[in-house]
Amino acid sequence: MKIQNLTKAEEQIMQYLWKLEKGFLKDILDLFPEPKPHTNTVSTILKVLKDKDFVDYKVIGRQHEYFALISKDQYSGKTMKSLVKNYFKGSYKSAVSFLVEESEMSVEDLEMLLNELKNKS
Repeated sequence: MKIQNLTKAEEQIMQYLWKLEKGFLKDILDLFPEPKPHTNTVSTILKVLKDKDFVDYKVIGRQHEYFALISKDQYSGKTMKSLVKNYFKGSYKSAVSFLVEESEMSVEDLEMLLNELKNKS
């Protein structure tokens, strides 16, 4: 299955939905900081996310209870692959080098990561 890209607003709602696991429109709105977006805005974005096959809902009474169809890990993996492909010419080595050079990742963090990966093998 090909996972589509999300806008920042769509991604923010997905983050909240992943955190909730399932929830009504009001539950999602409650997680937004002030000033909160209008209910119609969030409702429209949820409809777009449904059209993109990221979310679905179950009708309970007169309300929709939303839930994610794509896990955070699935989306994160797709996003990471796209980032490496588009900005680092497909080289994960270049991506990690960039993180270390920009002080986003320390050498100690890198060594711990390597040890964890070696222990998984």
